[in-house]
Amino acid sequence: MQLKDKLLAQRIYLLLGALFITSLVVSNLIFQKFFYWYPVDVEIFGSKLFEISVGILPYPITFLITDLISEIYGKKRANDVVVAGIFASFFSMLIIYTSNAVPATPWSPVQNEVFTTVFGSTAIAVFASMMAYLLAQLVDIQIYHFWKNLTKGKHLWLRNNFSTFLSQLVDTATVLLLLCSFGKIEWDKFLGLLVSGFLFKVLVAALDTPFLYLGVYAFRKRFKLKVNEEIDLL
Repeated sequence: MQLKDKLLAQRIYLLLGALFITSLVVSNLIFQKFFYWYPVDVEIFGSKLFEISVGILPYPITFLITDLISEIYGKKRANDVVVAGIFASFFSMLIIYTSNAVPATPWSPVQNEVFTTVFGSTAIAVFASMMAYLLAQLVDIQIYHFWKNLTKGKHLWLRNNFSTFLSQLVDTATVLLLLCSFGKIEWDKFLGLLVSGFLFKVLVAALDTPFLYLGVYAFRKRFKLKVNEEIDLL
């Protein structure tokens, strides 16, 4: 690969990493708002089906990006982005808690009570999300590369969906278990939120498959990559 192509590949990798980290951090900041996204009034396990947190909206993007990075840049680069996302999440939590500790001025548009209400549960959210995220990403990357090696780089849809489906179940169950254990969500909502969250993520994972194909096609065409060939940034 020529130097200019390697530099371009590095810039794209950084942009993908930035999108990944932004999606992850934002999902931790906005998780306390819940919405009902399906028009039919259906209940399951005592909760409305598809009553989910807005924090779930940017989260599937992280799995699409790690799958794309895994496919083009390899397993190590995908794991590097995961580690960077963990660091960014805990660093954002430190900034938020420092901001929450300093008193607001009398004329501040956002007073202490409002700020604490919105961001006060961020530490628990980040902890729960990070534990779920760690397990889910490990599952996702491991399964993705298992199927990639088994199929010799073919059947992209298979490894994309199989790895994401299982990892999203792990993610949803883990984060809800931790939030319920810390008293942030009542236990009687656990099963309903688990089913709603998992189904939503599965639908998004299925819908993002064409985008993964498009991304992989664009990379292979631009950098003249063969099937199962990865870009070495070193």
